[in-house]
Amino acid sequence: MHRTPLYAFHREANARMVEFAGWEMPLLYTSIVEEHQYTRQHCSVFDVSHMGRVEFHGPDAGRLLERLATRNIGSAKPGMCRYSHMCREDGGILDDVIISCFEDHYLVVCNASNREKLLHWWERQRAGFDVEIRDRTFDTAMVAIQGPEAMETMGRLLPFPIDDLKRYRFKTGNLMGADYFVARSGYTGEDGVEIILPAGFALPAVQMLISQSTGLGRPIRPAGLGARDTLRLEAGMPLYGHELTEEWDSITAGLEWAVDLSKDFIGSAVLRRIQAEGPRRKIVGFELVGKRIARQGATIFQNGRAVGVVTSGTQSPTLDKNIAMGLLETALAVPGTQVEIDIRGARTAAIVVPLPFYKARQS
Repeated sequence: MHRTPLYAFHREANARMVEFAGWEMPLLYTSIVEEHQYTRQHCSVFDVSHMGRVEFHGPDAGRLLERLATRNIGSAKPGMCRYSHMCREDGGILDDVIISCFEDHYLVVCNASNREKLLHWWERQRAGFDVEIRDRTFDTAMVAIQGPEAMETMGRLLPFPIDDLKRYRFKTGNLMGADYFVARSGYTGEDGVEIILPAGFALPAVQMLISQSTGLGRPIRPAGLGARDTLRLEAGMPLYGHELTEEWDSITAGLEWAVDLSKDFIGSAVLRRIQAEGPRRKIVGFELVGKRIARQGATIFQNGRAVGVVTSGTQSPTLDKNIAMGLLETALAVPGTQVEIDIRGARTAAIVVPLPFYKARQS
């Protein structure tokens, strides 16, 4: 398994390590619930160095990404980040990515589980384009500082201002010989930043952030993959392999806003047809009655008929409810619809609810 540049930090913090997408990653340090609640109330640091970081250089980089991505990339100005999908010709989602526009190149951050697949696919697709693709995953590190206190705390700790940084915008620079990238984005439903820096600087940088934030009386604490998953689920954010997959398209996934059908891209013809006809199924949210938790793959029923499948489920620490996301027949994908979810042979009542389950207070 691969190890991130923060592996020694995780070990010293007594993290419970697990395999995730070929990486040895921290599942938790204290408990998932404690780390989840601390992030919602204060701010936490997450090691997300396992995610792919790939640069597109060359005169045709923007034109190639316009063909690959579902969002309009050509209109992005330097300093902007755009969430997008990349699809097969049949509309199946290869991955969801963040594309950042620099003066002279683009950065694509992708899911760890899809990095190698995408690298091979991009190589095939770049035929005829003057583009160089550079995988920077192993010579950089990436951390996310998330929570309602994140921006103020980081603004006091970083040696450059971030209070003027808008959401889905980024800054770059060089500090003590290290290039840095700071974007106001994240995957918890809370405010915060994601930082990319050279691998060799990651460990001392995180140790300094934790030490200095403690000195401010606003300690940043580490959080693992477990809390990251419960946080993103409360916020109604999709996870690849759960709400996003090659088996269905972006519109079925309920992410029409991430698709620009006014332009041509790989899979656009199929997505235009699905948009015109309407998807047969849609990703929706559920609240469950009782204490049982629905897990991925559980069948959803109504009146004895199978009508969908659960994609993710958990006990919400913030809401103190059992929640789930799932793929449901479009005619039933209306808040208030009552269904049953089969949980290990016993059917549990559930109701369709709007997404997200939780919305952070705006800063």
